Amino acid sequence: MPAWNRNRLTAKLGIEYPIIQGPFGGFSSQKLTAAVSNFGGLGSFGAHSLAPEAIKEVIAEIRSLTSKPFAMNLWVSMEDGGARASDENAFNRSLAPLAVHLAALGAPRPAYKPYSPTRFEDQTRVLLDTNIPAFSFIFGIPPREILEECRAKRIVTIGTATTPDEAAALQEAGVDAIAASGFEAGGHRGSFLRAAEDSLTGTLSLVPQVVDIVDVPVIAAGGIGDARGIIAALALGAEAVQMGTVFLTCEESGASRLHREALLGRNGGQTALTKGFTGRLARGIHNRLMEELNRKEIEILPYPLQRGLVRNLSIAAEAAGRSDLLPMWAGQSANLATCTDVSDFLTSLVREVSEIAGPVIQWSANHRQKHSNA
Repeated sequence: MPAWNRNRLTAKLGIEYPIIQGPFGGFSSQKLTAAVSNFGGLGSFGAHSLAPEAIKEVIAEIRSLTSKPFAMNLWVSMEDGGARASDENAFNRSLAPLAVHLAALGAPRPAYKPYSPTRFEDQTRVLLDTNIPAFSFIFGIPPREILEECRAKRIVTIGTATTPDEAAALQEAGVDAIAASGFEAGGHRGSFLRAAEDSLTGTLSLVPQVVDIVDVPVIAAGGIGDARGIIAALALGAEAVQMGTVFLTCEESGASRLHREALLGRNGGQTALTKGFTGRLARGIHNRLMEELNRKEIEILPYPLQRGLVRNLSIAAEAAGRSDLLPMWAGQSANLATCTDVSDFLTSLVREVSEIAGPVIQWSANHRQKHSNA
């Protein structure tokens, strides 16, 4: 009977357990990435908001903390249409609903600054030059020459699909693995063939469809918070899981104290989708700020301008202890998040999965074989 933690993906990545820590943008931390990798999973670091030189420093620090494989995550699409043309008038209109809160918190009113873009290609150059173990990405497919260089350097590539069509496009491009991300997942919806609002497929539906149309290993992502979720993902044909929200509560994460307390206090159960926090559709804890920014009359700047604008309020709200005015990413299984120590959490998780995974793995392997022979 095959072991649940041994498959094509764990062999390719050189990891012991098919558990991938979801990459968090502003909540990533080198300590969390290294802790998951040191345990035997694949730690990930979301670097899309960092300049190339900062990414280089992050990679060096992660390598000082672990000798195990880890992944760096980037966004292929770095801006929305209209970002470069957005002017000061649009900035002031979008600032209006935030200005009231900034004033109440005694925070300065931010001044308009012209948009200064960061190039995906420049960020990727750092990953290639430092020869990272794995490169994961969302919001599209990197240019062919980047993927070819990854193959030449044996950098494992992991693309993200929110629909079966996106998974097919990623396989056609030659990625090594595909993360099938259901709409239960916290954070941004990484759709790239159609609008995110038109690509909202649940994990339970998405994973088996993707497994049936691609030949590369599939990673189930979205709403997986405990051993039951892992077993379900394996039964659906996934060869690994990606878990995000459950790691936010760990001391090693980069989430704020208020964010961790909201999750551990079971205040993260009601989540919703919004464009108000960054300009792109994402799932977070439903609170006052989300409710206000989801109103139809509110004007939202294109990504990443809205993200930068809201960041001004986030800094002030965190300092004042106002979680109701903070963007707090969370998936629909947020109430399952209990992790405070990465090693303890993963030890318990692996033990629970090991107790019941054998028959599920055998059945899933037989199904994949039958399907591939059909």
